[in-house]
Amino acid sequence: MTSRNQDGDRENDAASKGARGFFGRIGSRKIADEAAPPPNLHTHEALLLLQNYEESGRGWFWSTDVDGRITYISESTAKLMGRTGADLARMPFVDLFHPADSHGERQRTLPFLLTRQSKFDELPLRAAIEGDARWWAVSGRPFYGADGVFVGYRGSGTDVTAQRQSAEDASRLALYDSLTGLANRFHISKKLDSTLAAFSQQQRSCAIMLLDLDRFKQVNDTLGHPAGDALLKQVAQRLLRIVGDKEMVSRLGGDEFQIILPDREDRGQLGDMAADIIASLSQPYSVEGSRCIIGASVGVAIAPYDGQTSDDLIRNADLALYAAKGNGRGRFRFYSSDLHQAAEDRRALEEDLRDALLRGEMQLAYQPVVNAKSNLVTGVEALIRWTHPERGAIAPSLFIPIAEEANLIWQIGEWVIRTACADAARWPGDMRVAVNVSPIQFANEGLPKIVASALAAAGLPPDRLELEITESVFLGDSAETARMFKALKGLGVRLALDDFGTGYSSLGYLQSAPFDKIKIDQSFVRGATEKGSRNAAIIAAIVALAEALEMETTAEGIESHDQLDLIRKLNVSHVQGYIYSKPVSGDELIDHTASESWTIKPSGPAKQRNDRFQMFRKVGAIHDNHRYHVVIRNLSATGAFIEGIVDVPVGTQFVIDFGEGQLVTATVRRSVKHQQGVEFEQSLVSDGNGGLCTRHRVSPYLIAAAAQQSGQQMHLPSFNTSSDWKAA
Repeated sequence: MTSRNQDGDRENDAASKGARGFFGRIGSRKIADEAAPPPNLHTHEALLLLQNYEESGRGWFWSTDVDGRITYISESTAKLMGRTGADLARMPFVDLFHPADSHGERQRTLPFLLTRQSKFDELPLRAAIEGDARWWAVSGRPFYGADGVFVGYRGSGTDVTAQRQSAEDASRLALYDSLTGLANRFHISKKLDSTLAAFSQQQRSCAIMLLDLDRFKQVNDTLGHPAGDALLKQVAQRLLRIVGDKEMVSRLGGDEFQIILPDREDRGQLGDMAADIIASLSQPYSVEGSRCIIGASVGVAIAPYDGQTSDDLIRNADLALYAAKGNGRGRFRFYSSDLHQAAEDRRALEEDLRDALLRGEMQLAYQPVVNAKSNLVTGVEALIRWTHPERGAIAPSLFIPIAEEANLIWQIGEWVIRTACADAARWPGDMRVAVNVSPIQFANEGLPKIVASALAAAGLPPDRLELEITESVFLGDSAETARMFKALKGLGVRLALDDFGTGYSSLGYLQSAPFDKIKIDQSFVRGATEKGSRNAAIIAAIVALAEALEMETTAEGIESHDQLDLIRKLNVSHVQGYIYSKPVSGDELIDHTASESWTIKPSGPAKQRNDRFQMFRKVGAIHDNHRYHVVIRNLSATGAFIEGIVDVPVGTQFVIDFGEGQLVTATVRRSVKHQQGVEFEQSLVSDGNGGLCTRHRVSPYLIAAAAQQSGQQMHLPSFNTSSDWKAA
C-alpha cells in the first residue's frame, strides 16, 4: 500500500516538473542575480491546479521571447497540431494561426498587437491545423524585466470552436433559409438595398427576377409537406446551376424566389435566362420515389428604368409576375408601365366574363385541319371567341387564364363542347370537330357525362368528336388519369395529344394513353426551315414515334410554303395554319362544305417571315434633333411600317422612340407618300408576352441630360407631317 509520504513525494515531483514547465520558463527569464523566492504551499497548489487545467484540454498557456518566438506552449496544444512542444520552440507564435483577413475578421490582427506590445483578451484566431476548423480565444500580456525592458509575452488560450459554430449557425439562420440554404427575405432585401444605393451613385443597372412555382400546391396536397420540402431543395439547386452566385438567389418563403442580377439590363439576355429557368424548373423531379412535374412563372424589373428603390423595383417585378401568371403561367414578363392598367382591366374582365355566356357574347370559330398530301379538309378545330360589348374582340390567351382562376372554365368548357357538337351535326359529310379540354375539365369526373350528353343531344357520331388534351393532365394522380381515359374512349370519341413536346413529354404515357393523334406544337415548326435549326430533326422523330404507335400527326402554325414543303417531306399527315386558312365562322364553314368536301389550295409567303403584329401605336420618330409624331401600323422584330411623315427619301435614318427609354435606330427602305417601311439596326426581342421590346433601354440619367441639351438646340423640321399636309 502506498504511503502518504510516497504520495507527497510524487506530488512534489509533479510540482517540480510543473515549475520546470510553465512557471519554470517564466522564472528563467528573471535576471540571473535575482534569487527566486522558495515556493510556499500556496504556490505549490497553484502549480498543481495549472497543470491539471492544461491536461484537461479546457485551456492552454504560451509564452514568447522578445522576437515573438515561442518559448513555451502547452503540450496538449502542440499535440493537436501534430507536433511536440519542443518542435514548436523558437517558432513564430503567429504561425500557429491562419491570417485574420482570410477569414473576414475585422479587429486588429495578432501581428499588429504583438508589434505594438499591446495586451489583448480573447482574440478569436483560427488554428493553422489542416482539415480542422478549430478556433481559439487567445489572450496575452507583455512581460517586462526588472529594468522595464520588454522581454516577451505570456498568455493563455481556450477552445471556442463550439461557441463559434453556434454563433455562425445562429447568424446563418438569421440570413439564410434553413431548408434550401439560399439567402432569406431579410438577407436579400438588405443585399438589394445596398446594391441599388451603390449603383445609383455609379449610374449602373441591376435587374431582379421574382419567381413563383406553378402547381407546387398540388405536390404538397398529394404527396405531403416533406415531399414539398424535398422538391424545394431541388428547385434551389437548379436555380443555382443557372444563376451561379449563391448570394444572389433567395427563397422569400413558400414557393417564391428572388434573383438579383447586378449590371444586367440586356432584355434579350434576361429573357433567355428567364426562359432557361422556366425550362429547367419544368423538367421532371424525383421525390420520395414519385415523379413530380411543376412549372414556374417569372417577372422581371430592371433598375433604374423600372424603379430606383428596392420597394419600387420589387413591386413592379411582382406586377410583371402577376401578368406572366395571368397569361397562362410558364411564362416570363418584363415590367412596363401599362401593366398597372392591365391589372385593373383584368379585374374588370373577370367580372364581365361571369355573364358573357348569358349575354350571348361567346362564339365559336373553326380552323381547318388539312390532309398534307391532298389539301382536303378532314376536320376543324373549334376555337372560342369573346366579343366584348365595349372592348371588342378579347384574345383567348387573355380570358382563358382568367376563366381558370375564377373557376369559370368548367361552365365555358361545357358550352364549347355542346355548341361544337351541335354545329358539327349540321355539316354535310363526316368532317370531324376538335375541342380543347383543359386540365381542370379533365380532372372533373363529370366530363364523360357532359360529352355523352352533348353527343346525344346533337345526334353526332362519337368518332366525329376529337378531344384535344395537353400533356399537363399527366401531372395528377395516374390512376385517376387512366380511369378518365378509359371512360372517354368508352364513349367512342377520338383523343389527340395537344402541344406535344412543350415541356412535359414522356414516352411512358404515350405507351399507355389511348391517343389517336399527336399535334406538333408550332414552336417546333417556327424556325425549322432556318439554317442550323434542329427543329426538323425533332419533328422527324415525333413523326416516326407516331407512326410506330399508329397515330396521326398534325403540325400547327404553318404559314409559309417553305414550312409546308418541309412538313410534307417529313411525312406529317395533317397541317393546320394560315397557309390554308384562318379560323372561319360556323356559317362560312357551312358554305365551304356545301359540296360535302372542301379542298383548299395553300396560299402564303414563299418563306417564313418574322412574326408581324398589326397595331395602331403612336410613337416618336426623331431626325436631326426634331421629333415627329407617327403611328406604327405593322411591327416585326426587324422593322416596322409607319405613317405620318410625308415624302421621306429612302435611306433616311430615324430614331424610333417607343417610350420608357426604348430607342432604336431605323433606316427607311420603302417610302410612299406618308407611309414608310423602316428596318431596325438592332432587332427587337420578345417581351415574354407575345410582343416585342428593345434589347436595351436608355438610362433615365442620360434622358434627363439629353433633354437639357436639346432644349438649348432647336432645329427646324426636315419633313412635313401628314397633319400638316391635310391642314394645307
